[in-house]
Amino acid sequence: MIKIYHNPRCSKSREGLCSLQDLNQEVEIVNYIENPLTFNELKNIIALLKIKPIELVRTKETIWKEQFKGKDLTDEEIIEAMVANPKLIERPIVVNGNKAVIARPIEKIDEIL
Repeated sequence: MIKIYHNPRCSKSREGLCSLQDLNQEVEIVNYIENPLTFNELKNIIALLKIKPIELVRTKETIWKEQFKGKDLTDEEIIEAMVANPKLIERPIVVNGNKAVIARPIEKIDEIL
């Protein structure tokens, strides 16, 4: 089953969800704003994405700029920042089995179908 880590307030996240629903595939929707991810869940997603934790951070968010920008953070500290502040997580993230993408642009979803 395909899983989307979704923020309903984000237009790109809504576009990604619509794109998946148009494929008539069963989709598990995880609203990570209302149900924050654990450290291990986020670490596993980052591993599936095959990226460094900083690549998943929305560095233009006010929270990042005010609390974390310019600091020398470890990967674990970056993940902890995203766990504590889910708005910092880039979205949408789409997972299909052992493959995942940050669906920006939404066409990236095709890479894991």
